[in-house]
Amino acid sequence: MDKTQLLNELKEEVGKCRRCPLYKTRTKVVFGTGLASAKLMMVSEAPGYWEDQKGEPFVGAAGKVLNELLDSVGIKREEVYIANLLKCRPPENRDPEEEEIKACTPYLERQIEIIKPEIICPLGRYSMKFLMKRFGLEDRIEGISKIHGRLFKVHPVKSLQSKVFAEDEQFNRVKNLSQNITVIPFYHPAVATYNPNMKKVLEEDFKILKTIIK
Repeated sequence: MDKTQLLNELKEEVGKCRRCPLYKTRTKVVFGTGLASAKLMMVSEAPGYWEDQKGEPFVGAAGKVLNELLDSVGIKREEVYIANLLKCRPPENRDPEEEEIKACTPYLERQIEIIKPEIICPLGRYSMKFLMKRFGLEDRIEGISKIHGRLFKVHPVKSLQSKVFAEDEQFNRVKNLSQNITVIPFYHPAVATYNPNMKKVLEEDFKILKTIIK
């Protein structure tokens, strides 16, 4: 079974989800869009108003900023896979709650397992915190203002030994990971919609992608 078919089956499953109360207020599930075999995966936090209306991530003002950032480094959006921690919009665009993240992120983990990206970019502090914990980088977590644009390389461990034996300044190794992954946290593109000066910071961070994507 190919990756596209696996994602479509998972999307159908997510469409029936009742794991948390957000299903009661959603208009549409926002599963994720992009290339099923993408090398680059971006993970945001939760759908906003327009995403909830259209069922796709980043279709509002923040989506316009994201498109411009990708264009600035010569990356086509259709070649990237974009998803969220939460598949349903929190009321009034409030922050994701811990129980909602716990309920919904198994779907994200399955998306990652199917796509097997080489690079994952968390967009914003919630996705940054979740993904860094997921990949054994708990001790490297700092505020997004300090950690944005930094590269963290994660390697799989096939033995039952503690990951401590292989840790150093740059590398972590995690069990149950089948491929090498580079994690690069970014500010959420929405930050540039209310603070235009942040657009330059985002542009500088995105230049990193241009240098590491083959």
